[in-house]
Order: sequence, then C-alpha cells, then structure tokens
Amino acid sequence: MTRPYRPDRGIRRMQYVLLVLMAALGTAGFLTDSMWLWGLAAWALLSAGLIEMVYRP
Repeated sequence: MTRPYRPDRGIRRMQYVLLVLMAALGTAGFLTDSMWLWGLAAWALLSAGLIEMVYRP
C-alpha cells in the first residue's frame, strides 16, 4: 500500500523547522544577552507566521 500524496508536507516541515530555529535562537539570545540573535529569532517567527497565513488552507 502506498502512502497518499501530500503536497503540503514540505511546507509544514519548513514551518516546524523555522519554529524550532526561533526557539533555539531566542533561547541563545536570552542566555548570551545578544540582540542580533533575538532579531534572527524574530525573523524566523515572522517567516513561520507568513507560511501559516499564505500556504495553509
């Protein structure tokens, strides 16, 4: 039996990767008191949010 074709699987995986990246960068930024890591975490969160709004049905 074959698995059903799911075209949104790659998009969902990218969204999860961005959310994990946001959590890791946010934690690292908090622990090292580094604003550029916080900025990268914010961009990752914004990107994941845009994927959620645009590509998810």
